Amino acid sequence: MKRKSSPKFEPVVPPQILEQAKRAVSADRIPKGSKCTVCGAETADAGAEPLCWVCRRLKISAWRDIEQQAPMQE
Repeated sequence: MKRKSSPKFEPVVPPQILEQAKRAVSADRIPKGSKCTVCGAETADAGAEPLCWVCRRLKISAWRDIEQQAPMQE
């Protein structure tokens, strides 16, 4: 019994164009910022508070909850 030979795949895109595309994508990426102080995830920008987008949203929603509860206690 003979094994089937594996077919040779030819690249569809020339290597030069593929390399140019890789360089273009790497230039468009957002530079990595610092680590989130709460969970340690990457932050997109190093603002006043180094928080990732998840922790920032949780903080905003916590503020909204506190604002809604404050008038009820008075």
